This record gives sequence, C-alpha cells and structure tokens, in this order.
Amino acid sequence: MLERWLAVAGDSPAAASVGAELIARWSEPHRRYHTLDHLRAVLEAVDLLAAEAADVDAVRLAAWFHDAVYDGRPGWDEERSAELAQARLPRCGIGADRIGEVARLVRLTAAHDTLREGDADGAVLCDADLSVLGRDGYEAYTRQIRQEYRHVPDELFTAGRSEVLRRLLAVPRLYRTPRARELWEARARENMSAELAALAAAQA
Repeated sequence: MLERWLAVAGDSPAAASVGAELIARWSEPHRRYHTLDHLRAVLEAVDLLAAEAADVDAVRLAAWFHDAVYDGRPGWDEERSAELAQARLPRCGIGADRIGEVARLVRLTAAHDTLREGDADGAVLCDADLSVLGRDGYEAYTRQIRQEYRHVPDELFTAGRSEVLRRLLAVPRLYRTPRARELWEARARENMSAELAALAAAQA
C-alpha cells in the first residue's frame, strides 16, 4: 500500500512518513469495515472512474484521508480527517490549492447528498466510496458495519440502518458518474433492497 501512496504523494522521506502514519491509522484494531481493505477498494474504484475526474490525484489523496480518523462518529470523523489532510499534506510538498481541494472532498464524504451538480471530483470520490454497495462482498460489508456499531443495541441499529437504506434507495440515481451507474447501480439497489427486507423481517 505504501507504494500506492508514494505514487500520488511523492517519494520524499516526509511523504513516506505520512504514508506510514496513514497505513497505521487504517489498521487500527477497533475497525472492522473502515480498514485497509476498504481503502484499497476505494482506490481501485477511483482507478475505474479516473476518466470522469478533473483532478484524479486530488481524488486519490482524498481517498487516503477520507476515513483516516475513524471513531464511528459521523461528521466528526470526516472533519478530523480533513483537518489531518491539511496538517500532513504540506509536509509532502503538495500545493495549497490541491490541499484545499482534498480537504473539501474529504468533508463531502460525511453526507454524499450534499454533492453539487458538476462537481466531477466529488462525484468520483463519492461513487468510489459507495462502490461496495454494488460490488462483490456486500454481505461481508454489512456484517463488518454491524461489528463497528456493536455498542448499539440491535433495535436501534436496525432502525438506523433501515433509515439509511431507505434514504439511499429513494434517490433517483445512487451514483453520479455514468461509468459508476453502469458498473454498480442495478446491483446496489438489489443488494440494499434485500438487506432492507431482511431487517424488516427481523423486526417482525
């Protein structure tokens, strides 16, 4: 993974140090889904969608930082992750404008529905982050998410998770880029609908 980081952040000793810190953060023992496997999957999805981005390197940097701080606190995690990007990227020689874009993109992942029309880089990052919904391994993903929220009682988790799924299914287009819709839209809707039905059956 460090090689992938150095390819986008530069191969200076400072960049290598930041990359090692990020890998350590993504490897924290309390994580179950937001792990290096998730980061790797997001980076692979960004590669598939790269032609849709305006600044694909900014998107890749944002992918590295988007869950670098993860305590299971929506909004708070993304804000701290964006602040971490702003603190660490100058050490790698990344320019101020790109750092600002990376931080903006990281903050977008707190609520994908805040994405503005025409935001090509935001669309690629958000689509890559949600690609798990329409790719192999959906059942493992749902188990890992439940493990990350194991402190939440079943009834509350089921209610919250069901609301998230209903909100995602309600939007006319889950993915913003044409390529992501082609790759993942239909299967993502099938996966989420099946999970929602299973959650409803468990509550019955």
